[in-house]
Amino acid sequence: MAKVRALVLERQHQLALRDIDLPMEVGPRQVKVAIHTVGVCGSDVHYYTHGRIGRFVVEEPMVLGHEAAGTVVEVGAGVSHLKVGDRVCMEPGIPDANSRASRLGLYNVDPAVTFWATPPVHGVLTPHVVHHAAYTYRLPGNVSFAEGAMVEPFAVGMQAAAKARIAPGDTAVVLGAGPIGTMVAIAALAGGCARAIVADLAQPKLDIAAKYQGVVPVNIREANLVEKVARLTDGWGADVVFECSGSAKAWETVFDLLRPGGAIVAVGLPVAPVPVDISTATTKEARIESVFRYAHQYERAIALMASGRVDLKPLISETFAFEDAIRAFDRAVEARPSDVKLQIRLEE
Repeated sequence: MAKVRALVLERQHQLALRDIDLPMEVGPRQVKVAIHTVGVCGSDVHYYTHGRIGRFVVEEPMVLGHEAAGTVVEVGAGVSHLKVGDRVCMEPGIPDANSRASRLGLYNVDPAVTFWATPPVHGVLTPHVVHHAAYTYRLPGNVSFAEGAMVEPFAVGMQAAAKARIAPGDTAVVLGAGPIGTMVAIAALAGGCARAIVADLAQPKLDIAAKYQGVVPVNIREANLVEKVARLTDGWGADVVFECSGSAKAWETVFDLLRPGGAIVAVGLPVAPVPVDISTATTKEARIESVFRYAHQYERAIALMASGRVDLKPLISETFAFEDAIRAFDRAVEARPSDVKLQIRLEE
């Protein structure tokens, strides 16, 4: 263990920048990474404001942060694909390699996965972390640290697009223009959708999403989304609907947006069970998929970013210094409509 400075969630509503003991010894098949940039995720903010997410409860001080990029500063035995000086981003969940889920390739739903900043596992808002090399990925030269820290949330969008089984020319509807919804739209377009109809109540978020070619923004305060989608698809409906808002109300009309034989992909996590219109889903023979984090998406996400086909920089609203990390979280709690992704930079 080593005493290091970190952003610590002491308990609900209480953050501190202070020293804390964290493991820093590099073992076999591990690397030590000097953290450069960390994104502020909605789950981090939820732990700050609520002290829990479902069954995961903050019962003791926990370091926050799981969207990260940095530089390899030490390499453990058995690591051959990384070297000191490599710029990297890290997948924050480490599964049990011997679990049945991992053997099936579904390591993201392994019940034994340890995930940064998910109680009781510490996160990475600290200058250095030790991580499994197999879940550490080299960044191409044209992908910045800030973009590297965006790979984690973008991987959720990639997982959603993969679950949708998009065909070239498809029309997608994305419910919610927050960070995940916008990245789902970008991933859907990269995956072959001709257009992504993005719906939200907040016009500033829609304006940001509309910067991407292929996005059709719809402010549902001003327009009836079901009627809009029907007009745009000649009454047929969307090929895929991504529910990214986490709103129970969104499920009231989700099947009305869908064409016969289309797919619903549940990405957002409602805080309580929601009613699902199984009768309409059945008569449309709708396929229902769900997304929990991601699996096997990091390398694909990085490749898209390196190719220039995906540019996530417009989604970075503001970057804070490490010493201003608490202010960054308080800004996130404000939930300004113009904010998509806030980041914290630990080193220049």
